[in-house]
Amino acid sequence: MSLQRLADAAAANAVSFEFFPPKNEDAETQLWNAIRRLAPLKPHFVSVTYGAGGSTRDRTHATVKRLVEETALKPAAHLTCVGAPRAEVDSVIRDYWQAGVRHIVALRGDMPELGAAYRAHGDGYNSTAELVAAIRRIAPFEVSVSAYPEKHPDSPSLEWDIETLKAKVDAGATRAITQFAFEYDTFARLRDRAAKAGIDVPIVPGLMPTTNFKGIARMASRCGANVPQWLSRLYDGLDGDLESRKLVSSAVLVEQVRVLKAEGFDQFHFYTLNQAELTFAVCNILGIKPSIPNQVSA
Repeated sequence: MSLQRLADAAAANAVSFEFFPPKNEDAETQLWNAIRRLAPLKPHFVSVTYGAGGSTRDRTHATVKRLVEETALKPAAHLTCVGAPRAEVDSVIRDYWQAGVRHIVALRGDMPELGAAYRAHGDGYNSTAELVAAIRRIAPFEVSVSAYPEKHPDSPSLEWDIETLKAKVDAGATRAITQFAFEYDTFARLRDRAAKAGIDVPIVPGLMPTTNFKGIARMASRCGANVPQWLSRLYDGLDGDLESRKLVSSAVLVEQVRVLKAEGFDQFHFYTLNQAELTFAVCNILGIKPSIPNQVSA
């Protein structure tokens, strides 16, 4: 598919963007600069992450609340069930509804201790499926959940991952957003396995920029994502060359979308890392452009 045909086809695609809550004033400025830059692309929604063990809960809530109050964007708040009793989680869910949030990304979450095995809270929800059911019971939220093109680090098998995803969908999830992956056919295999299991919600590929390649490789090793040799070779010798890494990352993202579109995908979730330029540029190449206001002559 040529870039022209790709751009024409992508113009009506649904894209979504993910941000994380800022830790300090400088990070908050960077976040809101990124939001202002990407908002004119009119994403289907934007999500705001939730730290391990709920460590960023207050900052996540504040960011989502500000998105509701100050923008026309539709925020999706991440919510985990790890490390908290049911009453506390339910209170957060009600607070989101009262704040005007209508979409939650429901996740099991990670333990606060890096690498620690997951343990459900003694009085908490035992699984994401239980969390999804609670969310839907409290209010009619749209609920997105995660899916793994490659085996989840804690999972005994790919089949177990599919069974877990089906339980989340059966509990009321309306969309699955994937962990990032770089081998393009892994997304299609996940979609096909899900369909075979009777899962009929959209499977949305999660796309990660690789400008900071070494950092992404470390992240991939923690979440079970394979970093193929062909991708590593693209960044050989570019450690001190940021501009070239940006160009390579753009090319990789555009090629991912091109291949995924050929496989039948038409929704994409961009992990922005709170930096707008690369996501904006790739969307522009794909034909997803900001609306131009009508010019009024004097």
